[in-house]
Amino acid sequence: MTTETRKGIIAFSITDRGALYSSYMQYVTNGGVFVPTSRSYDIGDCVFVLLKIMDETTPFALEAEVVWITPPGAQGNKLNGIGVQFDEADKGAAKNAIEQHLGGTLQSERPTQTM
Repeated sequence: MTTETRKGIIAFSITDRGALYSSYMQYVTNGGVFVPTSRSYDIGDCVFVLLKIMDETTPFALEAEVVWITPPGAQGNKLNGIGVQFDEADKGAAKNAIEQHLGGTLQSERPTQTM
């Protein structure tokens, strides 16, 4: 991740498995999530994410980089927002927690917010 100034703090809570599956970006290094937002970001922007996952008691505090942008009015009625890639600093903790919650659904062909 670059050492540029962070472009904000994002608090994002995922409360059920369907929303978690739809948001998770398993194909990016270190994992990541899609965050619906109307704020404007650019690819490469650094953000700080407070991510609460379902029944986890403590939110994950993550530095992340914007790696995906879905603009307003995107094809297929996709939500506008950004996909963020988790930084290595969390040592895979958020990615592992997400994948434990998702289990076998990771192999699903169901569409997500990004792909």
